[in-house]
Amino acid sequence: MFTIDAHLDLSMNAMEWNRDLRKTVFEIRERENKLTDKPDRGRGTVAFPELRKGSIGLVVATQIARYVAPENRLPGWHSSEQAWAQTQGQLAWYKAMEACGEMVMVKEKAGLEKHIALWTNEEPNDKKPIGYILSLEGADSIITLENLHTAYAYGLRAIGPAHYGSGRYANGTDATGHLNEQGKNLLKAMNDLNMILDATHLCDDAFWDAMEIFKGPVWASHNNCRALVNHNRQFSDEMIKVLIERGAVIGGAFDAWMIVPGWERGKSLPLQMNCTIEKIIDHMDHICQIAGNTLHVGLGTDLDGGYGKEQSPYDLDTIADLQNIPSILLKRGYSNTDVENIMHGNWLRFIKKAWS
Repeated sequence: MFTIDAHLDLSMNAMEWNRDLRKTVFEIRERENKLTDKPDRGRGTVAFPELRKGSIGLVVATQIARYVAPENRLPGWHSSEQAWAQTQGQLAWYKAMEACGEMVMVKEKAGLEKHIALWTNEEPNDKKPIGYILSLEGADSIITLENLHTAYAYGLRAIGPAHYGSGRYANGTDATGHLNEQGKNLLKAMNDLNMILDATHLCDDAFWDAMEIFKGPVWASHNNCRALVNHNRQFSDEMIKVLIERGAVIGGAFDAWMIVPGWERGKSLPLQMNCTIEKIIDHMDHICQIAGNTLHVGLGTDLDGGYGKEQSPYDLDTIADLQNIPSILLKRGYSNTDVENIMHGNWLRFIKKAWS
């Protein structure tokens, strides 16, 4: 079934993990089998051949570069200018993949419909370019609002203002604090450009500020439920209700610590913790129960977002295994229409409305 994944850090994997995503996952693993610089070496799950095998023809692909102040211990860049330059290198990689026919940017409704027609025809997927909608995870690299306009012109269509910790525009996971004036101005400028606000990673204070200030389209590309795993990275039921009222779609994230409670990073193992795709569907089902329908959930896996098989559901070997989700949903009583909504329909409806 045609599938949309609303959050993949493809350029980060290519430029910082030095992975040639044109190779298969298994070829990349083999090349990394003696590397020890990152915990997920030799355990990656995402590459272009596996995206095509899994009929994942459209993704939301990120640029990501965090600014860190001197007192911030998180990894990142020491100035917003350096962060901007990093995102421009990532953009150059996407353009290189377009030039060799591997990817195609989707940034307006006509292009979206053309791409969906290509991926839903009867021809084999193995030669089709993977469509990508460009998103920025964490807005720290936007030096000034002039850079925002530059980014929109080259195709940026969605922004998550925060990532981890304190940011230049908004505070994110494991931080607190309301939007500063710069963050409020960013949201107003995004509103004027009809950009999509990604509510993922916003700390609670910033989330509620954003829901009040931003009047445009809102999604949550990769987020799970606090009621099932109690952490500030997750959405509370109150947050979920507001997102549903705003017509948002929430993408189920596949990072194990967000899926099952009690996960200890660097210690827990997926099989030991019974972390499965079914457990992710528990989070999706929780949102569906709040909504009373299946119109507000989708996939935003974040696979290989700094982790690999060691921190993914144990019944997933590569991203192509997303094609096992329809049968799991059907066994749980979801209808064929529900399955289509979750695998691609909700994201498509959202994007078309946002770009109409």
